[in-house]
Amino acid sequence: MAVAVSLLPLLAACGTEAASHSAGGGQSSAGSSGQLDVPADAGADLKKQYLFENAIASCMKKQGFIYTAVAPEDPVASWATDGADYKLTKKYQQKYGFGIYSGIVYPNDPQAPGSKASREDSTDTPNADYVATLTSEQKTAYDKALGVAGAEAKASGEEPAGCMKSAKEKVYGSVSDQERSATTAARNQANAQALNGDPKLIDLAQSFASCLKEHGIPVTTTQPTSIGDMVRLRAGMTAPPGAGPAAAVNPDGTQVKPMSKDEALPLLTKDIGLAMQDLECGKDFRAAYFPKFFKAPTSGGGAG
Repeated sequence: MAVAVSLLPLLAACGTEAASHSAGGGQSSAGSSGQLDVPADAGADLKKQYLFENAIASCMKKQGFIYTAVAPEDPVASWATDGADYKLTKKYQQKYGFGIYSGIVYPNDPQAPGSKASREDSTDTPNADYVATLTSEQKTAYDKALGVAGAEAKASGEEPAGCMKSAKEKVYGSVSDQERSATTAARNQANAQALNGDPKLIDLAQSFASCLKEHGIPVTTTQPTSIGDMVRLRAGMTAPPGAGPAAAVNPDGTQVKPMSKDEALPLLTKDIGLAMQDLECGKDFRAAYFPKFFKAPTSGGGAG
């Protein structure tokens, strides 16, 4: 029922707005009318995501089911605690750092990446309670009305008829997912090339890198679309195995022992210090980068 209850992955594929990178963006659902109010300042892609959700809700209502439209995340808000807003990022990272160990230290905090509470929150969608009240037969009918692919449809690769399909055609036209993805990829690539060729961003990225080197932090790239995430990604790649998912396995196939809170606490302190230094070194760069990135987003962000 995951597809029936939450359509966020599908929405992400439909849009070309900046991808959500951390907690803090927030989402809201429709009121009693079942329809979302589209923000006046929403970009073209974000607007279509709103219309897509509204079209599904309207279609499901005609089928005799309740579907609560979920507002897609504003890309500007989703990057707020990843450098787009310096003050919010500083407040966030002073507690969670890059989020590598915070979920272990704060298991009951839904804002801590990877925490038990955050994983539970991710399964709590506006439509979950309603779907849970349906009988087995009603759930089958609900899935069919929504257009959830069954085993046969998945095997054939064909999208089943249903409200998801009709809403997609209404909002995006008859263009296939493959064609839309290709168009999005080409636009993202062009946007990335423009950002990486921007003289001001190139100069600021060099200053960013020099600051990191002065503090003993390795620099592997000065590319504007990559340098913002460089320190974070390296910190994650060099983290002990126990900091990762509980299901992680060692090279020999044995299960990795999860890290304890006492083990994670000093590592979190170190991670916070690294995140703070990265934030300060990149303050001027990010202030110039994000406004341009939001106007012409790429598939990632690079300045988080």
